[in-house]
Amino acid sequence: MYNVWENVLAEIEQKVSPANYSTWFQDTSLLSSTDDSIIIGVKNSFHIKQLQTKFIDIIKEALNNNHLPTKNISFEVQATNKPKVRAHEVVATPESIRNHLPLKKSSPTNNSGLNIKYTLDNFIVGSNNDLAVAAAKSIIDAPGTRYNPFFLYGGSGLGKTHLVQAIGNELLKRNPDYKILYTPISDFYADFVNHVLNGKGKDFNNKFRKLDCLIIDDFQLIIGKDKSQEEFFNIFNNLHQLNKQIIVTSDRLPSQIKTLDDRLANRLTWAGAFDLQLPKFEDKCAILRAKADLMGAEIEQEAIEYIAENTNTNVRDLEGELSTILLMSEVRGLTPLELIQNGSASIHSTSKLRPTTSKQIAEKVAKYYNLTYKEMCSKSRVTNIKTARQITMFLLSTELSMSTTKIATEVGVKDHTTVMHGIEKIKNDLKLNFTLRDQIEEIKGQIYG
Repeated sequence: MYNVWENVLAEIEQKVSPANYSTWFQDTSLLSSTDDSIIIGVKNSFHIKQLQTKFIDIIKEALNNNHLPTKNISFEVQATNKPKVRAHEVVATPESIRNHLPLKKSSPTNNSGLNIKYTLDNFIVGSNNDLAVAAAKSIIDAPGTRYNPFFLYGGSGLGKTHLVQAIGNELLKRNPDYKILYTPISDFYADFVNHVLNGKGKDFNNKFRKLDCLIIDDFQLIIGKDKSQEEFFNIFNNLHQLNKQIIVTSDRLPSQIKTLDDRLANRLTWAGAFDLQLPKFEDKCAILRAKADLMGAEIEQEAIEYIAENTNTNVRDLEGELSTILLMSEVRGLTPLELIQNGSASIHSTSKLRPTTSKQIAEKVAKYYNLTYKEMCSKSRVTNIKTARQITMFLLSTELSMSTTKIATEVGVKDHTTVMHGIEKIKNDLKLNFTLRDQIEEIKGQIYG
């Protein structure tokens, strides 16, 4: 029964959002299966209600595809995650297991390494990613031409992996014979080392020559791996000369990856570089609305806006906050807005461990740059003092939602327009300056640590 249920879950995972799957299906199990009935184990009674009202059709379809009964489906709360075997249940024989197993096991991935749940249809387009999406569509229409290589960069949780795998899945959809390989750079490196150790280095290179499209994820992790850089350089040149599509993602630009060969860094941006930025308020609202609709959840617009206003990290965290509030809403029998209004909902990514005063933030920034609080708040235009002051403005705005007028008083500047300029400068610099991004993350760690 274990294998059968794994197949069922694999099929369900393809049809629901990641948040829905992890919340409602991940900890389920198959407790019992007879000729006309099935019992599914769940964590608690609230899961039963959710599965019965919102996902029963998807469950029935997956069961039917795996030759399991769908006439009488019931749910039962289980004490642990381990499936139980009932005393009255007939012990499965090899023959009965074969009768229940599908001919081919469902899988969320295919032999290209792509996860088939990543599509352009479920990728939310906003002002933070519209240029990258436009380039992706151009690649799908004419691979190996205008945007080759396609270099996509941005912070964690913004959708890089989703977008590049969506390109691969759409290319396969249009041409099933298209040869695509998606691989994180860490797997590329491990595979290369394994071939070299076994004396099959030439075989490693040859397998890439046959590709129509190569997708490399998390390229920044190639740092310091000289031999694999050289091998990738050769593979890149071979594919590019044959007009085969090359797609690479990274959390930063090639020029900002330490020890990366200059020739390779230059080639990766031959066709430009496209970045995914943090979503703006309107983008976040659109993402939350779309995710809620995919989950089949009802949520008020005011609740959507509350989550958007109070989550200042990335898309992944945004979806996590939505799932948490929807689950709390279900458990407590309140609407999401009622939950927020009575103070029961808290946004974890921005509210926990919040500093009690603005001076705490200012002092941490000053200390990070080896300044005194008084020096940072002076009228000095020395570069490191000015930078520290502008970072303080930025953090007081994003972390404490202080008004520009109050921030001006806190850091000793003339008026709120200076603050507005300082905040905007840091926001713009963060798009390309990964050193600054790392510094701000370190400062946050010291503030909240």
